[in-house]
Amino acid sequence: MERIPSFSKNHDTLEVGLHECGKSHGVTTWDLRFKKPNAGDYISPKALHTVEHLIATILRNSESKDDIIYFGPMGCRTGFYLLTVNLNYDEVKKLLKKSFAIAESFTEIPGNKREECGNYLEHDLKDAIKECKRYGELL
Repeated sequence: MERIPSFSKNHDTLEVGLHECGKSHGVTTWDLRFKKPNAGDYISPKALHTVEHLIATILRNSESKDDIIYFGPMGCRTGFYLLTVNLNYDEVKKLLKKSFAIAESFTEIPGNKREECGNYLEHDLKDAIKECKRYGELL
């Protein structure tokens, strides 16, 4: 099998921040790197899940909602992927700064009822907000 593009990058040289991964079929993939890979500091599973709920909800209710394809966590727990159409780097960065600032004000987790989420008990709003604040400041 061919190695996929994300496994072709040297993760020991990846830094935290916002990175464009590439474009395919009109969709741009963005790497929202919260943590330095292989450095021993990872987003907890509960916070990762909660950040996904917060940011996905905010993005899909934003002025750019029609340009959002997907937002979700990296399996390595060092960040998230955002897939968009029709948005350049500056537009994505501005949208994310606004989104992470909004996330800090949440007092409840959207989509956190049993019928709305396949793992509704695994959340940590306090830690998720801490991660959102840290990444928002990084941007």
